[in-house]
Amino acid sequence: MISSLTGTVQAVTLNTAVINVNGFGMLIQATPGTLSTLHVGREATVHTSMVVREDSMTLFGFATPDEREVFEVVIGVSGVGPRTGLAILAVHTPEEVRIAANTKDTAAFTKVSGIGPKGASRIVLELNGKLIPTGVDTATARPGTGSVWEPQVIEALTGLGWTEKDAQSTLKALGKANPEVVETGNVSEILRAALRSMSTGTRAR
Repeated sequence: MISSLTGTVQAVTLNTAVINVNGFGMLIQATPGTLSTLHVGREATVHTSMVVREDSMTLFGFATPDEREVFEVVIGVSGVGPRTGLAILAVHTPEEVRIAANTKDTAAFTKVSGIGPKGASRIVLELNGKLIPTGVDTATARPGTGSVWEPQVIEALTGLGWTEKDAQSTLKALGKANPEVVETGNVSEILRAALRSMSTGTRAR
């Protein structure tokens, strides 16, 4: 089992990254928050979880062991696959997931794209007793101040080749043009919307 990778970042996309480990390009899938910490040409370490199926072996990467731990517990819920597990961690910190599970906060899970009321109810039911809050202040679990998603989206955009100034101006315009997307606080959705907007211009470095 591969529990972590350390090597030079070869490529970063919206959903994946390739890390060169001793000449082998290892493809990982990850959340925008984790991908925003990876920069092409620099060395990085990611904590990984391997999901093995009959026709595939997929590595999922995480910035911290805590994220990986919560991911592995969450995908143990019936009907919750790895992609949904990543989507949950794209919206919530590991501690927020623990709190939501512990308090049976189904509304927290319905904020995640693809999870409806029935799915959220099943998640909190099956996670009961499996994820216990640690007491870590969730306000400090993500970098930056103000909107918790904004630093992650800006770092992801700059990692993909845009300047920080252009990333900030795009998010400001997005907030005016599509406030319903920004108000979700969903990093993945906001990042996709920002990329669609930026792809029509020439902001890439």
